[in-house]
Amino acid sequence: MGPVSLLPKYQQLNPWKGDLAKMTHLQAGLSPETIEKARLELNENPDILHQDIQQVRDMIITRPDIGFLRTDDAFILRFLRARKFHQADAFRLLAQYFQYRQLNLDMFKNFKADDPGIKRALIDGFPGVLENRDHYGRKILLLFAANWDQSRNSFTDILRAILLSLEVLIEDPELQINGFLLIIDWSNFSFKQASKLTPSILRLAIEGLQDSFPARFGGVHFVNQPWYIHALYTLIKPFLKDKTRKRIFLHGNNLNSLHQLIHPEFLPSEFGGTLPPYDMGTWARTLLGPDYSDENDYTHTSYNAMHVKHTSSNLERECSPKPMKRSQSVVEAGTLKHEEKGENENTQPLLALD
Repeated sequence: MGPVSLLPKYQQLNPWKGDLAKMTHLQAGLSPETIEKARLELNENPDILHQDIQQVRDMIITRPDIGFLRTDDAFILRFLRARKFHQADAFRLLAQYFQYRQLNLDMFKNFKADDPGIKRALIDGFPGVLENRDHYGRKILLLFAANWDQSRNSFTDILRAILLSLEVLIEDPELQINGFLLIIDWSNFSFKQASKLTPSILRLAIEGLQDSFPARFGGVHFVNQPWYIHALYTLIKPFLKDKTRKRIFLHGNNLNSLHQLIHPEFLPSEFGGTLPPYDMGTWARTLLGPDYSDENDYTHTSYNAMHVKHTSSNLERECSPKPMKRSQSVVEAGTLKHEEKGENENTQPLLALD
């Protein structure tokens, strides 16, 4: 019988044979499996990591029209990871990130969880964030579209809440590498609600999420979408990159096709999963804190780590599970729908009510 290794099993199996000396402080906290995934899928090389970051930083001088408000190593690294260490593409994304904020200043005023508009959206479940990750380590975000009360939440505030949530989540280096999934449930989303979606606000969302944020989205999944959501999708296709189009899946009410891509053990029961129904207040409580009050000083912005001070208040009542509209999905046999293939840049509804 040969010698027995005292190394943990994951280090015995790691292609680097347990030698983590190459790991820089920027990779601290990552599992060996994630470090190897970054090497294989993202071309991340710890030997030249600081050089890659500096080369992106050196390009900033080429865009004097943009205020780059944060340029530290950890911040630039997330853009390199989002663009598989193609330095020019990473810099372009970094520039677009800050340019988007310059061009939409009102969206980023008071950009924190206790902003009244963002807070309302969070409490109403925009977005939902599942606690556990999927089998690839990806974080799953949920949107229950029918919960959009247009008298209570503007589309812009919902978008702000989503962007703020992503800012908090992307601080986790594991998610910079493994990425995100988005599931949008269109159950009970009315034609009247859809008629409020204009080309300008949809493009604002696409620019903010597709073109200006350093996240890897492994898939955007539509479930229970009615015909008019198909029509909306056709109209926004010109704004989507080919890579994005290939990652949008229209499942209808066929959850079998969803389960081919996201295993049921990672999904709540609304999506045919084995987890309990999703509690709409979960993510709001995470961001706002269970003892949040109007006097509380919540200091998270896109440029600082999240800090929540706890003071006594009644947020538990405000964030407690609410009677929300739920998915009408049923599991049916069928094949995976993967959609491929009018553009009007004004503020008129994409779907007009006669």
